[in-house]
Amino acid sequence: MEKTPTGTPVGVDDPYDHAGVCDHLTGDGRCRFALDRAGDDPEFAAARRADDYACVAADEDASFRDCPHYRSTTDGRECVRCGLEEVRMAHEAGERALLEEHHLSYGEAASDGGVPSHEITVALCRWCHTKVHKSFARVDDDASPDPEAFAAREARRSRERAEFGFSSAAERYGADGENERTDGER
Repeated sequence: MEKTPTGTPVGVDDPYDHAGVCDHLTGDGRCRFALDRAGDDPEFAAARRADDYACVAADEDASFRDCPHYRSTTDGRECVRCGLEEVRMAHEAGERALLEEHHLSYGEAASDGGVPSHEITVALCRWCHTKVHKSFARVDDDASPDPEAFAAREARRSRERAEFGFSSAAERYGADGENERTDGER
């Protein structure tokens, strides 16, 4: 199983089995890295420019692995291991997210002797993230959400639904117009 630079497991044997489309790929099959960041790797940008900025993987004999700037990062909407969906509370400043970005591979020195690798991430809930790093749990295990994770998500959904409830100005501010909270508000 692949490991992080500090030696903890990442939960997969081959990160590319879980990687998606490159973050730099445009809708028309061109390389956004070469278009927007040519100064970061002039040789790469010149090669892409000579090929009309076509993505390296657009060649039928190539794959994303062949591109030195391949990167696949998560959208963070659902845990890939247990399926727990993210519920973000916009106005809760100190509230920790239910889902975290989990690195399957790192952008710089990899565990395979310092060879540069690609950044590949997936979304894991906090509970699955801990299990993967602290045991031999795998990202592709058939898992259900941890009871604590399920409870945290449902508590957030309840608060979210309460935000949609209607209360009149008289209920929110009192009959005399002063800004007093009623028992129904947090």
